[in-house]
Amino acid sequence: MNPNQTKQYQLVIFDWDGTLMDSIGKIVDCMQCVAKELSLVVPSEQQVRDIIGLSILPAMEKLFPHNADMYDELLEAYKNYYLNINVTPSPLFDGIENVLSQIQAAGHTLAIATGKRRAGLDRMLSETGLGKYFVATRSADEAESKPHPSMITSLLDELDINAEQTVMIGDSKLDIAMANNAGVSSIAVTYGAHSLEDLLSQNPTATVNKPTDILLHL
Repeated sequence: MNPNQTKQYQLVIFDWDGTLMDSIGKIVDCMQCVAKELSLVVPSEQQVRDIIGLSILPAMEKLFPHNADMYDELLEAYKNYYLNINVTPSPLFDGIENVLSQIQAAGHTLAIATGKRRAGLDRMLSETGLGKYFVATRSADEAESKPHPSMITSLLDELDINAEQTVMIGDSKLDIAMANNAGVSSIAVTYGAHSLEDLLSQNPTATVNKPTDILLHL
C-alpha cells in the first residue's frame, strides 16, 4: 500500500500478545507444560499458535475439547506456569514503544483489545510502562471472545469515535476477523502468531513485516 493513499485514523487499537509483546514462545511453552502436568494430549506449537487471540475458555475448548471437566484446573495450572514457573522471556518487539510514542504524538487515540484477562493486561501495562499510551483497554473478561466485535464496538462507544475512523492492529486472523465484524480497518502484522497466508485469508486493509512499518499506514 502506498502510504500517500492511506486514510487518517482517529483511533488506533492494538492487540497485545504477538503484536506489542513477543510472548508467543512463552504461551506455547506454558500450554504444553500444563498438558503434560495434567496428563493430557500435548498440543503442537501450531495448535497453540492457532488459539492465540482467543479468550482463555474458548482456547481451552479448542485445545482440549474432550476435557471440559478440567477447564478450571487447566486455567489455574496455566496461570501458575505463566506467572511463577516458566521463565521464557517476553520482551516488547524491537521499536514498539517508539512506534506508540510517535502515534500518540501525531494525535491519534490509542486503545487495546486483547485476549488477555484484565489482571494480566494490567500487570503487563504496569511492568512494561506502556500504560501511559492507552486511553482505553478491553480484555477477555470484559467482552465476547474474538472474533466477536464487542471489544471494538464497546471502545467506539466509550470514546465516541466512528468505525470509519478506526483501525485494528493485530497478529492473529482473529484480530482481523474481529475488525471486519466491527466494520473497521485492519493492519495485520506478520511477525506474531499467525502466518501471512492465514492473515490474508481475512482480507486485512494492510500487512506489515515489522513494527515501524505500522507508521506508514496511519
